[in-house]
Amino acid sequence: MAFISFVGRVLFVSVFILSAWQEFNEFGVDGGPAARALRPKFNIFSKHVLSHTGVKLPAVEMKTLVAAAIALKGLGSVLFILGSSFGAFLLLLHQALATPILYDFYNYAPDGKEFAQLFVKFTQNLALLGALLFFIGMKNSMPRRQLKKGPKAKTN
Repeated sequence: MAFISFVGRVLFVSVFILSAWQEFNEFGVDGGPAARALRPKFNIFSKHVLSHTGVKLPAVEMKTLVAAAIALKGLGSVLFILGSSFGAFLLLLHQALATPILYDFYNYAPDGKEFAQLFVKFTQNLALLGALLFFIGMKNSMPRRQLKKGPKAKTN
């Protein structure tokens, strides 16, 4: 059963590993295409946050944001494969921050092509988020293994 669990974690994390590897290979000097695609989406997200909460997000360099995303996905994936709850928390953090920014279906008309594509990807990422929450919940609900006590000493 432990092997099946391990294989399941590896297959689950392959999505994160492949996207982190692709971003890492294309990173370049300026953060690569990921940073160029992220800039307008982050600007729109910042305007939404400002209009709804009144909080202005700090200016962030996209290269730094992409590097942080790669690090979160890479380290979180390795730790998750090894069965660590901390790795799941890192992946959960990445999903919670990146999903509403990258897949901003709410900025498009419901009958548009972009809306449908972004909404499907958004819901897929919500499913990954739910799976991570399930893993963390199951990991925390399982009782810790207790150390076996040695045999009692006989008294005469």
